[in-house]
Amino acid sequence: MKNQSLLFLLLVLLFSCNSQASKEATTTPGVTRIAFDSCGSQDQAQPVLRLAAEQQPDVFVFLGDNIYGDTHNMDTLRNKYDRWMAKPEYKVLKDSTTILATWDDHDYGWNDSGRHYPEKEASKAIFLDVFEVPEGDERYSRPGIFTDYMLQAGDKTVQIILLDTRTFRDDVRPYEGQEVDTVAFHYDLGYWPYETEDSTMLGEAQWEWLGKVLEKPADLRVIGSSTQFGISYNGYEAWANFPHEQKRMLELIKNKKANGVVFISGDVHYAEISKVEYPGLYPIYDVTSSGITSTWGFATPNDNRIQGPVMENHFGMLEMDWKKKELRMKVIDAEGQKRFSEDIDYNALVNW
Repeated sequence: MKNQSLLFLLLVLLFSCNSQASKEATTTPGVTRIAFDSCGSQDQAQPVLRLAAEQQPDVFVFLGDNIYGDTHNMDTLRNKYDRWMAKPEYKVLKDSTTILATWDDHDYGWNDSGRHYPEKEASKAIFLDVFEVPEGDERYSRPGIFTDYMLQAGDKTVQIILLDTRTFRDDVRPYEGQEVDTVAFHYDLGYWPYETEDSTMLGEAQWEWLGKVLEKPADLRVIGSSTQFGISYNGYEAWANFPHEQKRMLELIKNKKANGVVFISGDVHYAEISKVEYPGLYPIYDVTSSGITSTWGFATPNDNRIQGPVMENHFGMLEMDWKKKELRMKVIDAEGQKRFSEDIDYNALVNW
């Protein structure tokens, strides 16, 4: 059972405090811990969730494929959510911290689906109910499930921005035999990057919203994207298929002078850290954690990879030590072993 302090954390975090529904919570001063993961089958044991709870994170972020729905039947989708929430590991995690979530394709509704998925509004209603989004939250009155939260750690503020990369996303462009490095890509490619700006990842309404929330004062900004932001092209789903949208994100961060941005992502069934260098902007890191139950046979090429891959089940963790001004990005596997860790000087996330 939650003690009083955790109940207070939950209530304050979920309280909508303005028209843009910024949420606030109190965390332990000194170190802020954000755990995250994705890709879990509702029909398999999920021990990594119990291990994550033992780390006592301030929040746990589910980054999508939280279940494998893959259906047009909403009764089926709800039943799969119910089976997941009944798991003892999920209950332990929920009783130990505050849960935040976005979705990816399999819990949105259908593999690799975007804005054309016909049941997206019905799926959204189930999502909001499952994750106990309070009445009055802005997500009930607008398309999509994008939102942001503000966590207080003493005199420091951590902003968590959760994107919706499904509701507004155009169809990915099929790979049609374009010339590639056959040594690097030893597998069948599914998609090819758009070469024009006639497609979108987030949609204009979400882009407009994102520009506004990046203007909020914050010391650290964690952007949750269900699909990987920082990887190079690999033929699968990723921001790399929409390079103009990836550039738009980097330009927005730069133009808004949004300090302390770090991405967390999922989807690919393994863990890694990608690092993106962009003119006039500090390095942008993308920590991928995708392994609640799912695994994959190989890691795709990624020119931006600096840590990983970890192919076994795992979860991710960000630890911000405010006294040392150091951000630690790490992955812990299902045996409780730290598989990699990358320490970043916080001052390296600000360049203006």
